[in-house]
Amino acid sequence: MAEKIDMIDTSIPQEMLSMLETYPDPAVLLSSDYKILATNDIYRRTYDDVSMAQRHCYEVSHHYDKPCDLMGESCPMKRCIETGKVQRVFHLHHTCHGEEHVDVELYPVASSSGNTQYFLEVMRYSKLASPRPGGVALVGRSARFTETLGLIERVAPSETTVLLLGESGTGKELMAQAVHKGSQRSQGPFVPVECSGLTETLFESELFGHEKGAFTGANNRKTGLVESAAGGTLFLDEIGDIPLPQQVKLLRLLETGTYRRVGGVETLKANFRLVCATHRNLAQQVTDGEFRMDLYYRINAFPIDLPALRDRIDDIPLLIENLLPLFAGERSLTMSPDAISCLKKYHFPGNVRELRNILERACLLVDDMIIEPEHLPAQCQQASHWQADSVQQTEQLRQMNVLSPIPFHQVEKHYLQWAWQQLNGDKKQLAALLDVSERTLYRKLKQFSIC
Repeated sequence: MAEKIDMIDTSIPQEMLSMLETYPDPAVLLSSDYKILATNDIYRRTYDDVSMAQRHCYEVSHHYDKPCDLMGESCPMKRCIETGKVQRVFHLHHTCHGEEHVDVELYPVASSSGNTQYFLEVMRYSKLASPRPGGVALVGRSARFTETLGLIERVAPSETTVLLLGESGTGKELMAQAVHKGSQRSQGPFVPVECSGLTETLFESELFGHEKGAFTGANNRKTGLVESAAGGTLFLDEIGDIPLPQQVKLLRLLETGTYRRVGGVETLKANFRLVCATHRNLAQQVTDGEFRMDLYYRINAFPIDLPALRDRIDDIPLLIENLLPLFAGERSLTMSPDAISCLKKYHFPGNVRELRNILERACLLVDDMIIEPEHLPAQCQQASHWQADSVQQTEQLRQMNVLSPIPFHQVEKHYLQWAWQQLNGDKKQLAALLDVSERTLYRKLKQFSIC
């Protein structure tokens, strides 16, 4: 059944309207000045059946009074007009269900004379993540999160190998699951492999399986993880930890698409989509001779940098709201504005994983229904006081007119002296807040004779 077309401009040719009927997603025909000329029925339902007459696309989807590019966002219309080519962006849109992540594609539509006359905008809403709490594990609405999700949405439908890069605790496995969910293999298995836990002797057996009698203790044939991932996705977590001798065997698997069980002679065909992840700097490992260059370029087809939690601070209230019910049990716990403010000032060296632990601990400590700053770990409370003291001292220095350039090593020394006093000589806590190892911190403290 054809969708009902809402035509605002009666001069639009019938063939233009017919295009809208072919899209199962929200679609709208626009003029070059952002005015809505015609919409399909699903577009109007998505935006709560509001009147589209004389309205602009940015009014309906963003609730802006100016085009997106004037509000700090990427606008496909401007670029489409400049290039005459299809444009694709990833945005947050207001819908009748609340805000949604949406993949927007804008097509220039030429008239019979060959000049661009209209613009067809098609919107596909993400099923991989949400800007609202509840329903899905992957949530966020900050600019960095949205940018990362846009890359996931682009690469997921393909067979391209994905390399997820990010600090420990940034949610690399959740992102890998999102790639799998958005792929053509979503009905197949998702098989995670923790590479850092595989010894050299276990690597081949776990990955490729083994035949009965292949080695002492091999009493039965074992199916390997590559075979288990047939028709689905193989996720190699912490691939940077694979020993060099085993990297060549993994490379052969990826290059030929074939493998043999340990102790077997039959060549088996692999059938999986590969997603890798690591917190290490693989390029540096290649330079240091710790990672094969050919394997690096084989898995580095589509690298995605996952943001640390400190780079998406605006997502902390949303993450709290999404995670608290996991630990609150039957209680309807909330977090006070002061406690949220305290967490937003914390550095989170452990990222989202650390936030989960902090919330779980707070749920055990709170007796009332509201989590306050005193229910948070000492390092979180200290970070809040530390930042406040830093602002106050900076203002005092400014008033004294002593903020003039000085050598960098002096700045570092004075800063460490001040931080050391603020934390009462707690090396572990100071190292965590400065995001360096305790060994590095100890060397710096000795260098400046602070301890």
